[in-house]
Amino acid sequence: MKKNNGFKWLGIFTSVFAAWVLGSSGAAAQTAFADRPIRIVVPYPPGGTTDLLARAVAPKLGERLGRTVVIDNRPGAGGVIGSQQVAKSPADGHSLVFASIASHGIIPALQTPPPYDPVADFVPITLVASTPNVLLANNNLPVKNLKELIALAKAKPGTITFGSTSHGGSPHMSGELFKSVAGIDILHVPYKGGSPMLVDLIGGQVSIGIDNLPSSMAFIKSGKVRALAVTTTKRWPGAPDIPTMAEAGVPGYDVSAWFGLMAPAGTPQPLVDELSRHLMAILRTPEIEKQFFDLGAQPVGDTPAQFKAFIVGERDKWSALAKSNNIKLN
Repeated sequence: MKKNNGFKWLGIFTSVFAAWVLGSSGAAAQTAFADRPIRIVVPYPPGGTTDLLARAVAPKLGERLGRTVVIDNRPGAGGVIGSQQVAKSPADGHSLVFASIASHGIIPALQTPPPYDPVADFVPITLVASTPNVLLANNNLPVKNLKELIALAKAKPGTITFGSTSHGGSPHMSGELFKSVAGIDILHVPYKGGSPMLVDLIGGQVSIGIDNLPSSMAFIKSGKVRALAVTTTKRWPGAPDIPTMAEAGVPGYDVSAWFGLMAPAGTPQPLVDELSRHLMAILRTPEIEKQFFDLGAQPVGDTPAQFKAFIVGERDKWSALAKSNNIKLN
């Protein structure tokens, strides 16, 4: 009888120990990257600012992690389609989204109901970069500066078209703010990304365009388009000849774009912290600083907690603006 009890307790101990080992192994597996590629979804077409910045950091991140990091362009709905895909992906650190002010700041504030919650449905990793938007003009438009553009728009209301990278993106909202503050009537023409908008701007299909500075810098330098103003309160050091909107004739105007990396909600914190640590180191290298600067962007790099606080502020700011001005996307 005692012998049977001994076997019984031995069996119970063995089962408990095995369960503990399996549970510990499972927990450990969730805090280490698997031996497969890490996918960064860019919810915009190739060639735009988000894509350019993502492709700059991806190979560096892959080198530091010892993993292949691939860029997956999933454009549509102003960044919503690709972002939704990542929000629904396994929270294992292998599916990330290169978020922007549009996809995780403006659009959730303008849609009712929002397509996702930028705070509850994602885990912030780090704020990668910030950049001005820039107001551009077709070379054949008879204006040389912002004041002349405003005068022309007032003289011919509803005839000047302005292209943006998407409906509800920061270039679009930059244009809407410009319309409101300057008291002009210009017609918005949304595109699916910066590249197609710039092609039509150069070709004269739209009169003016608003874009993130990085993706339009090459066209500005080559003289294919005319830069009238940047949207931030300070001039961009890499293009000091371009005045700010406030300097050029729209006092108090201030809009800046931002870009950051996020993971699906529920991603283990050790994986998030590891990604953030590597990215912060990458963003402080002279190579990336120069590459971003040449594109017209400033590398940032902050902690997940700092990035989360920033996103909460952006969500609240754009929600208040949308409500006060009755701006909606649906």
